[in-house]
Amino acid sequence: MRNRLTILLLAGIAMLAASFDLRAQMAKPAEAAAKSAPAPVHDLSGVWNMHSSPAQRKYINSTYTQEGPEMTPWAKAKYDDAKPSNGPRSNALTVTDDPVLRKCFPPGTPRIYLQPFPLQIVQTPKEIMMIYEYDHTVRQIFMDGRAHPDDVIPTYMGHSTGKWDGDVLVVDTVGFNEKTWLDRDGHQHSDQLHVVERFHRVDRDNMQIDITMEDAKALAKAWITHLYFTLRPDWDIMELVCTDNAAFENFEK
Repeated sequence: MRNRLTILLLAGIAMLAASFDLRAQMAKPAEAAAKSAPAPVHDLSGVWNMHSSPAQRKYINSTYTQEGPEMTPWAKAKYDDAKPSNGPRSNALTVTDDPVLRKCFPPGTPRIYLQPFPLQIVQTPKEIMMIYEYDHTVRQIFMDGRAHPDDVIPTYMGHSTGKWDGDVLVVDTVGFNEKTWLDRDGHQHSDQLHVVERFHRVDRDNMQIDITMEDAKALAKAWITHLYFTLRPDWDIMELVCTDNAAFENFEK
């Protein structure tokens, strides 16, 4: 089990580049044709896989921007104390305190995009469902005009509401607990985290997500990033269950 976990999670890091680049290279002819195809209106449904831009390839396996966010002293102390297993400050699995690796906690929003596995978007009149292959995490984005509850219960993925701004889906998410990291490099957040995502399908087979993270307790100013996804119409979401592939109690033995 432990060897399998190491293969899945550490090789998964390499898969990020392979998933983002190698698969993309295999689909270049189809993607080239898609550039001239119009994007469906108000329709993001399908299986999507993230790929990196040339500028992102050095750091996208662990975080969103090369320079990192501007942190408050509270967040900087937590970041300095964290022991990530990815990025330039990486630690062995026996040492890391990454909550995803140590406790199988859900990655949270938006960190889950950095897990190197695809996601599926399913749309209904009431809500948009995001089904992530990693640990089969499901996220609800309510599209019926509701507001965030005043007494929102803190969760890993937060409470999300969405609306269309022209051809852009704007998703507003609040109500986070403090059990997740913003990325795989150890940047952390408080329960004041506020995430706004703008999903724009630039053509039939390509989507861009502009993400703004704000947190008065953790971030000195908003952390903004841009992620890129390719539609994979011939892919299906597979099953990857963290607890089935982990023996965390043996990490220190």
